[in-house]
Amino acid sequence: MLANIPTHLIAGPLGAGKTSLIRHLLAHKPAHERWAVLINEFGQIGLDQALLSGAHDGVSLSEIPGGCLCCVAGAPFQVGLARLLRQARPDRLLIEPSGLGHPLELLRQLGQAPWAGVLALQPPVLVLDAAALAAGQALPESQQATLALAGLLLLNKAEALDEVARARLQAQLPAVPLRWTCQGELDFAALPGSALRAAAAEQDVPLPAGRAPLAQIWRDPREPICQVQAQAEGWSIGWRFHPSQRFQLGRVQAWLAGLPWRRAKLVLHGESGWHSANALDGGELLWRESEWRRDSRLELIFASAQEASELQEALLACRLG
Repeated sequence: MLANIPTHLIAGPLGAGKTSLIRHLLAHKPAHERWAVLINEFGQIGLDQALLSGAHDGVSLSEIPGGCLCCVAGAPFQVGLARLLRQARPDRLLIEPSGLGHPLELLRQLGQAPWAGVLALQPPVLVLDAAALAAGQALPESQQATLALAGLLLLNKAEALDEVARARLQAQLPAVPLRWTCQGELDFAALPGSALRAAAAEQDVPLPAGRAPLAQIWRDPREPICQVQAQAEGWSIGWRFHPSQRFQLGRVQAWLAGLPWRRAKLVLHGESGWHSANALDGGELLWRESEWRRDSRLELIFASAQEASELQEALLACRLG
């Protein structure tokens, strides 16, 4: 395993475009580099790995679901990160914490043993929804605390903002490097620390060890695996369906349109193949073809607890056949 691996924290609130940025960076990864991507999601099911799946040579993806990384930073995080580094032996590491997480605390923990000397932490990239901020939406406190330490503020979804609106918004932000973009696009060369390279390790550093968690399997292909989580930051529910189960996507979209979710992510086997979508605050789902084929997944985050059995019954009614 290498030492001083350039490590990039891609932070930002829910729906700002963190996954879009990582997808864009993966598509423009230098051919000679091996990358590892560690994804943290608030919910238990985990969907970003499915949303990022594709034919990326030299890229290893790993997920740690179940809440903010720094809040689950005991065995699951320590062991999961160590396992990813051993298996991928990356030249570069990208970490995407949950939009409901605490980036500064995560940075503090990654700067301590056993990661000091193994990881070379770069100034974090903070992805922000420029349109939402311009409209007066407040930035969560955990993200505000990261602003001044950011190596780059990526103002995403900025295509509708004119120069006056951009200048007004920029005046409210700290004087750190800033770029305007849409669809999470950023040249790799503009990523803070992109020119840095990992070094050969002079000696092996003992890292946490442990077995990978066993994947849940379906007792009945028609019965989904459902997981619910309640934390101070919100309430989530997610489902995994056997790949043989197919959905009428129009029904799913109509069902979701009547729910008060904060965040929706899904990859479903539909009537015309596999499609993914994600949206924020009840927004319209924009479907795209998905290369993920292992199972169907859907995860919702709400501000408060919902009736899980009613949600599942309604979702099951969206299946074909």
